[in-house]
Amino acid sequence: MSLRSALLALLSSGPMTGYDLARQFSASVGHVWHAPDSQIYPELRKMLAEGLLSSRPVPWGTRGATKTEYAITPAGEQALRAWQDRPLGYVRERDPAHLKAAYFEWAGPGAAAAQLRAHIDHYDQQRRQALAQIEELEQRTSPTLARRLAVPRPEDEERIVRFKVFAYEGQAARAEQEIAWARRGLRLLAELGGPDAPGGDPAEDPAGTSTPGDGTERPDATAPGGPGAAGGH
Repeated sequence: MSLRSALLALLSSGPMTGYDLARQFSASVGHVWHAPDSQIYPELRKMLAEGLLSSRPVPWGTRGATKTEYAITPAGEQALRAWQDRPLGYVRERDPAHLKAAYFEWAGPGAAAAQLRAHIDHYDQQRRQALAQIEELEQRTSPTLARRLAVPRPEDEERIVRFKVFAYEGQAARAEQEIAWARRGLRLLAELGGPDAPGGDPAEDPAGTSTPGDGTERPDATAPGGPGAAGGH
């Protein structure tokens, strides 16, 4: 996926100004493809020059000022479909956290345990964000989803929602795996002993974070009756 594809996907739900688009991006697709405003606006201008988008001035404020509103063109829709139909090109892994873990023997006292606790904190936040997105989607309270559901046929609604839930379920599951991995690392440090051994019981939640088992986790997507049993912003 690229920034361009994400912007086309958002604009497929209807025209938006650059400001509104950046805001919608941050609140929805930005959870799975991060991009700052400094990248979004130049990309919009490139897409406009290439004919993937059209634009028009719209009133802004009370002094005759205007903002630029962007809309997807037929060429943009074709590019969006082509992106979906093209197999994803996977790249070789670059994982700084796991690279560091492979050489923890070089870490100073307490550094390895601190890294693993920070890892848990980071992925617990990601897990919570994904679960919050899933809840908004399932309860139909997401503003981005509301825009999208206003465009297609009513019979497409379930597909639209469930594909997006499916994406966030994958993000939550990946976060849970990373949290479990970091906890195993803390137990390993305790087992090996030495100056980097964490205090307390490493089998407990060392960072005070809430992870699967706190009552907020989702059912296994492959289990009967789970979210993936029948099919998922």
